[in-house]
Amino acid sequence: MKLFEDKISSAASRVRIALALKGRDVERETIGILGADAINRKPEYLQVNPQGLVPALLTDEGVLLTQSLAIIEYLDERYREPPLLPGKLEDRAFARTVALAVAADIHPLLPPRVTAYLGSIDLSTEDIADWSRHWIRVGLTAVDELLARRQTGRYAAGDAPSLADICLFPQAVNAERIGLSLDQWPRIAALMARLREIPAFADNGPAPRT
Repeated sequence: MKLFEDKISSAASRVRIALALKGRDVERETIGILGADAINRKPEYLQVNPQGLVPALLTDEGVLLTQSLAIIEYLDERYREPPLLPGKLEDRAFARTVALAVAADIHPLLPPRVTAYLGSIDLSTEDIADWSRHWIRVGLTAVDELLARRQTGRYAAGDAPSLADICLFPQAVNAERIGLSLDQWPRIAALMARLREIPAFADNGPAPRT
């Protein structure tokens, strides 16, 4: 398998974490997503992924998969151990709830193509940072409340890391980097402390933007 990624991408980070939890090594190709010369907008990469996004995963069978959650569920179905979704039906739904709260509601407002557009309409760097902090704060406040109502184990959806943790971890790392203290979200802060003890998470978070 081959993973197309950029180290700064939180979506690519999710897939790296899932691969590490599954104990799977894959070939990797860096696809730059920042700046005017970003590789992901060039025709050669658009031939790979018409959306021009990372991650993308080329399977051993030559099938290209896109969208981090779809890739992670593919990996979970192909390599059964350890499972990335809990056994109980309601817990599986909750894991997906937390994952989608991050991947569908927070993340789409924050990636480089969004901040680049905001800059193109004359928002200042600080205005763009305020935009990002606002939507991260709104989103993680809701996730923390979801955890308060439903979390029953050491991790977001039980006593083993799941899809929920895989999505939440990179977003919380980026929240800290943009100047938000996790202390305002006590359940997320406690969860992050546990996840940082697991090499699959600690070694595969998103890299800082330079």
